[in-house]
Amino acid sequence: MAHHSRQRGMTLMELLTVVVIVGILATIAVPSYRRYLQRANRSDATTMLLRAAAAQEKHFLQYSTYVTTTANLPNTHAAGGIGVPIVSERGFYALTVAATATGYTLTAAPIAGAGQTDDTDCATFTFTEAGTKEARNSASAVNTNSCFR
Repeated sequence: MAHHSRQRGMTLMELLTVVVIVGILATIAVPSYRRYLQRANRSDATTMLLRAAAAQEKHFLQYSTYVTTTANLPNTHAAGGIGVPIVSERGFYALTVAATATGYTLTAAPIAGAGQTDDTDCATFTFTEAGTKEARNSASAVNTNSCFR
């Protein structure tokens, strides 16, 4: 008596259905994950600003003046710098300084090609000697509450 076993497998239609479902899930998940990464990477800017602000205050206490340019930032305190780099720790943002004898504004802006330039909700971050935090979107509208957390 011949016993015929039937082979089981996926039909082409079942395989196409799985591929379509995976494709739909990917189109939903990838942009959502990218937005999550952008929000997480914003801490790179805020951390850099807070470190630079603390260094500016220390410099002011020692020398009665604020460091006025990023050219002074990475140098030693004795040379007029404040000892902080002009690129954030994880390399997403660059620091710029505008300072006078009585105050400063630190700005963190995304570095081209580093991954944060497409974060249009929080394009730039600023911090002043008065402790004022501000973030602006790519259209220069204030968006501080969404960006500083």
